[in-house]
Amino acid sequence: MESFSYTLPAAKEVSQRAHTGVVGSGDLEIIIEPGNKKTIEFIVRTASEGFQETWKAVFERFAVHNPIDAKITINDFGATPGVVSLRLVQAVEIANQK
Repeated sequence: MESFSYTLPAAKEVSQRAHTGVVGSGDLEIIIEPGNKKTIEFIVRTASEGFQETWKAVFERFAVHNPIDAKITINDFGATPGVVSLRLVQAVEIANQK
């Protein structure tokens, strides 16, 4: 099990807390909590060790289109970068629902 965090600048607010996905074989859970630090903080707990550069690339790509001021907790059980990107977008959609 590996844990790490990554922080990027952010500007957009999210309306509410959001949760998507489940921790299970080949999937992950994402929890978004609105922030107030003008940063997007990713906190990752993953069963797949040694992929921090891949995670960093996914986060940087995501933040270009979604620079949300939030804390994003990710509990991963071997999801691919494509699944991570999809779940992140789903969580942002939920967080911005009114």
